[in-house]
Amino acid sequence: MTARLPLLIGLLALVGARATSERPGDTGRMIPIAGAAWAGSSVNVVANIRQSVFTHAGTQFAAFYDADRYMVLARRARDADRWETRRTPYQGNAADAHNSISLVVDGAGILHVAWDHHASPLNYARGVAPGSIELGPRMAMTSQLESRVTYPQFFRLPGGDVLFLYRDGASGRGTLALNRYAVATGAWTAVQTNLIDGEGERSPYWDMTIDRQGTLHLAWIWRESPDVATNHDICYARSADAGRTWSDSEGARVAVPITARTAEYAARIPQGSNLMNSPAITADDEGHPYVTTYWSAASGAAPRFHVVFRDGPAWHTIDGPAQSEAFTLAGGGTKAPPISRAVVLVEPIGRSRQIHLVYRDAGPSGGGRVIAATRAMPGPGTWTIRQLIPGPVGSWEPAVDPEAWVGLREVHMLVQHVTQRDGDDRTGAAAPTPIGLLVWRPGAEGLR
Repeated sequence: MTARLPLLIGLLALVGARATSERPGDTGRMIPIAGAAWAGSSVNVVANIRQSVFTHAGTQFAAFYDADRYMVLARRARDADRWETRRTPYQGNAADAHNSISLVVDGAGILHVAWDHHASPLNYARGVAPGSIELGPRMAMTSQLESRVTYPQFFRLPGGDVLFLYRDGASGRGTLALNRYAVATGAWTAVQTNLIDGEGERSPYWDMTIDRQGTLHLAWIWRESPDVATNHDICYARSADAGRTWSDSEGARVAVPITARTAEYAARIPQGSNLMNSPAITADDEGHPYVTTYWSAASGAAPRFHVVFRDGPAWHTIDGPAQSEAFTLAGGGTKAPPISRAVVLVEPIGRSRQIHLVYRDAGPSGGGRVIAATRAMPGPGTWTIRQLIPGPVGSWEPAVDPEAWVGLREVHMLVQHVTQRDGDDRTGAAAPTPIGLLVWRPGAEGLR
């Protein structure tokens, strides 16, 4: 780790430096935020946060744990390279990668933050004024189902209200809860206290996105026990009314709570297939859903990413980039496989589309770097692979600023070199490392 630290410090100082790619505009640039952030787990840069970076009205906000495990908030003008940071009085169990920080800014400009959750009481606070990175006191939302919170996710609706999605319960026996914050009243209400029910036998591991029309798209896999090897299948549901009612991909109403029996299955994947949780989901400008995660398509095959999508009368699955390294996904706790989870983004190009997968690959071809894989659809099925920055990032995973992508077609992600130990985050320590923002514009000739 210490040998890599100078490399990352140099990496964070690069602005517009080229990675190993032959095409112009393929690289990202780094904007430093802080010189010392918690690196003993992947808690600052773990996938499926939704989100650690968020832009509102020309200002970008971010959050991370510092070397002493205090939550730090940061903001910058979108076109500036200098961040203002503020250490909050709130600490988290940063040694556990589950205990990530999620934030959003509502339509009135108020920052909302949730942090430090792994089947634990709700930790939630909001900014004291529009645009502020000073938080008020810790508070409840609805005072319901707030004692065993895990995987908090914020989403902003087109009108400016905010949704909060989280697991109530524990691995293998959890349910999904959904709250809504109204800007007009400044209050939270429960929309669903049991949206997806594992019926005491399994848990959903999910991701959600909101498309340009305001439709919610929800994808999840099932897990039968704390052992990740019991992950199976990819399911889907959507809502056109901010989560009050739900339907399948054809518009047929689905009763809540959704169970293993009533769910729509976008892809059938058996247990023991090295299926990673959680899936990532996005939607194109026309509201078609795209889901990605990795699994082994056949017994003994190396896990690889796949993209499951629906843009017609049926679900389709295409293979992602081939992975050269075989591995087995099994056991409990936070895992440390050679490839990270990915984010999936869809970009309209004329009458066609481009799919981007962003992830980290520690195999022989990836070198532990941040990778972007792009494929045209419809097209011949060839993926173009890019390394977005020159150095390795340890156990980093991607989480994208949704507003930067929708408004600018730019990928903005926190990047930090971190250590993640398989099965138990607490078995060791790592020296703090710098943290910064990676900005990448697909296909651009240059970055601003």
